[in-house]
Amino acid sequence: MGHGHGHTHTLPSSKRGLRALWVSFAALAATALVQALLLGVTGSVALLGDTLHNVTDALTAVPLGIAFLLGRRAATRRFTYGLGRAEDLAGLVILAVIAGSAVLAGWQAIDRLLSPRPVTGVLWLALAGVVGFGGNEAVARYRIRVGREIGSAALVADGLHARTDGFTSLAVVAAAGGAALGWSWVDPVAGLAIAVAIGWVLVGAAREVFGRLLDAVDPKLVDDAEAALRSTSGVRAVDRLRLRWIGHRVTAEATVAVDPELTLAAAHDIAHDAEHALRHAVPQLVDATIHAHPGQSPP
Repeated sequence: MGHGHGHTHTLPSSKRGLRALWVSFAALAATALVQALLLGVTGSVALLGDTLHNVTDALTAVPLGIAFLLGRRAATRRFTYGLGRAEDLAGLVILAVIAGSAVLAGWQAIDRLLSPRPVTGVLWLALAGVVGFGGNEAVARYRIRVGREIGSAALVADGLHARTDGFTSLAVVAAAGGAALGWSWVDPVAGLAIAVAIGWVLVGAAREVFGRLLDAVDPKLVDDAEAALRSTSGVRAVDRLRLRWIGHRVTAEATVAVDPELTLAAAHDIAHDAEHALRHAVPQLVDATIHAHPGQSPP
């Protein structure tokens, strides 16, 4: 026999995700605007790369926001699990944006190495780097915290992207120091360092996003879920357990062994208790199907 039940707490988590996106979008847009204004004063290619990166990072809120809205739609007979997977597709868009910003920043840096141009407004350039670091680090902490709390890999990846932006902004400060010393090569080299850093975060973000698309689950989450099932009164063994992320929600399927002498109603009650134990162990769980089958009688 099987037992399944669904919860509706995905709506509050989607609202939290949307709020995190729009708050961070506003913060990054303001950061990029300040840097863009200072870009005209300095002419720094490192600052250009950092500004472009901040702009693209702010714009990644758009596909994620659309995905969160789609994920809130009710399941239909065509999409029986709902549209939570749209969030994972948004993660692919974010990866493409990160890759594009890395290529553009690298190309601009190489062009400046081949055709050197002076950097002016050293103090303004240093200020732009500090503004970029502060804005991105604040957004990164916010996105990562909310993403982990609601179980959104795409939002965590976006937060990691913002964190790397913050560290690359420090390369802008280094470019300002080089310009102050008269070392014209520091600015394009800092731009190249920014491009490499963006590529590095691309690798980490891709691991998160593609892992989710391939139904990767943290083994500790599986261990916690299995321990919860085993601790349920009446469950003799856990023969199979599967967890799957759908957006920032988890669904579970489990097969448990119970006393073969039990009535159907008693086995159903055990499956019901096992499901509730799972919900305590896996906070993001929204649906669980527990199959109870007759176990071996004790000798």
